[in-house]
Amino acid sequence: MNKGLVRPMRIDDLEAIMEIEHASFSTPWSVQSFVAELKDNEYAQYRCLELDGRIIGYMGLWFILDEGHITNVAISPDYRGQHWGEFLMRSVMLEMVEQGMERMTLEVRVSNSPAQDLYKRMGFTVAGVRKGYYADSGEDALIMWAELGRK
Repeated sequence: MNKGLVRPMRIDDLEAIMEIEHASFSTPWSVQSFVAELKDNEYAQYRCLELDGRIIGYMGLWFILDEGHITNVAISPDYRGQHWGEFLMRSVMLEMVEQGMERMTLEVRVSNSPAQDLYKRMGFTVAGVRKGYYADSGEDALIMWAELGRK
């Protein structure tokens, strides 16, 4: 596997980010939402995964007190199934531990078993369900939590 680079997301990354976003989600975020997160949200931490100079994935979270809420994580369809999602998440989680984060949470569609499998490998466990969480389909979301530094 080539060496991936995880680095802070920049505004000039958004063209590549939006391609991945639209390929990954039925209700993708707008470019304006990403701009607002990067410029205006003091709690936001967004990272890109680069491979050979090309952005192939990203992860965003809000860092509040000692907890992180993962807002989104996606890998380009061309690179899925090659452990890049795990590489990205592990890299970001280690970085966040160094910044004092103790736990992370996220929501995931109940139908998204590949993502659930990844999150379980990363130490996340199901803590509950948000009924009708996804506005596009009314699908429920699993709430998952991970204690950091114990994996």
